Order: sequence, then structure tokens, then C-alpha cells
Amino acid sequence: MTRRAFTTDDGVRLVYEDSGPPEGTSVVLCHGLAAARQQFAADAEYFAAQGHRVLVPDVRGHGQSGRPPSYDMKLYTIGRMARDMFAMLDDAGVGPVHWVGNSLGGIIALEMVGREPERFRSLATFGTAYALDLPWPVAGSIPVLYRTLGARLMARITARMTTPDPDARKLVAGILHDFDPKVGRAVAENVRRYDLIQNAARFKGPVLLICGSLDRLVNRALPQTLRAMREHPDFEVVDLPDAGHGANLDRPDQVRRILTEFWTRIDGR
Repeated sequence: MTRRAFTTDDGVRLVYEDSGPPEGTSVVLCHGLAAARQQFAADAEYFAAQGHRVLVPDVRGHGQSGRPPSYDMKLYTIGRMARDMFAMLDDAGVGPVHWVGNSLGGIIALEMVGREPERFRSLATFGTAYALDLPWPVAGSIPVLYRTLGARLMARITARMTTPDPDARKLVAGILHDFDPKVGRAVAENVRRYDLIQNAARFKGPVLLICGSLDRLVNRALPQTLRAMREHPDFEVVDLPDAGHGANLDRPDQVRRILTEFWTRIDGR
């Protein structure tokens, strides 16, 4: 595994990990809001061992990646983060990729397929609604809760809400403890309201939506997505019982099997 870094066109240093054989089919595993690449560390190791080249980024303001000089929400738009990820693909020198995005990582990919669909071999998401409309206090509450409860308690509570798995909760809590809540607010201001359904509907490649039964907030927003994607010729939904927002942490073996079968069908065409 190699840790790589590059600087974006607006001066932010971004970090990603690159593992697996260079000639392998390229896979990107992109984390959710307030998470980091550790969310996919075990999955990256698994898929690299299966012969894939695996890229796992820290999105700007997350993990070991840098952040802009201010918390202006304009520096954390979905479009800006999509440009970051295109730059990562260029830095790694990879062709069309199988993209797997959780929550924010899926939102970024939905923006990307609307801009440069040729960069994608396939798109898979979990914990991601293709459109969302949440009230404005959602974003502002992030730094308030961190300040009121303290980083440790806030991290533990959020981890408990994110996943039912005890080991996964420890991992999530550790990541959240070190997260900058002001970054969380800036990103959340941009992703609390968006509609990227048509980007997915127009994408001509295979699309997979993994739906965790315990991810109630996102699942409430999915009917609009499912109605719009009904006519897509290569759209698939897989229901995953007893999995929440971070399905790869709750049910890692099942998620890996689902993704492997999905990619095998595509690469075998």
C-alpha cells in the first residue's frame, strides 16, 4: 500500500492510498461525511488481494487531507469535491473505475458521472440518496453539538447511531473524535439539499444501490430515486438486512460479495 498526495488547483493538499497491482481493474472506495479512508481500510486490503488496484481518498477537510484556509461553504461544494476526485484519478493515472461511495462519497460520484461519465466503469453507492432536502438547522447543529457534548461523547453517540457493530463503533468513534466540526458544517450546508437523480438516470453504465434496512433517514428519501431510476436499463437495487448507514462496516462480507459479483458481471461482458 502506498500513500500518495497531490495539491488541488485551489491549493489544498489531498491524500489517498493506492494498493493492489497497478495493472488491476481500478476501484475507488470513497468515505462518508466526517469519516476518513480508515472506513474502507479492510475493504481495500481485501479487494487489492483479489487483484484490483484500489484508491481510497481522504476528501478535503477529512482524515489526513488538508482543508482550505477558511470554512466558507463555497470551498466545500459538491462540484468542488468532484473536481478534487477527478484530480486524484489523474494523479493516479487510472482509466475508467468502479466507484463505491458511502453517503458523501456517493454524492460526489453522482456529480462526477454527470460531468465526465467516461471516467466510470460502474457506480455503486450505499447510504446515499440521489436527492435530498433537509432543513437548514441540520448543518448548523454539527459544531453546536460538538461544543455542547464534547468531541468524545459526540463521537460515541454518532458512532452508535451509525452502526450496530461494536468493533465498527470503535472505528467510527475514533475517526469522528478527530474530525473538525466546522468542516462538517461547511460540507453539510452543501449536501443537505441537492438533486442528482438525472445524473444517474443519464449515466449509461451499470449502477448499483445497496440499501441497508437500518439506514432509516436515507431510506425515507429513496422513493423518488427509485421511481426515477425505474427505466434505467442497468440499474440494480440490493436490500441488505441488518445494515445501517455504514453498510460495509456492519456487513463487510456481504458487501464485498455483492460488489464482487456486480463487477464480475460487468468485466465479463
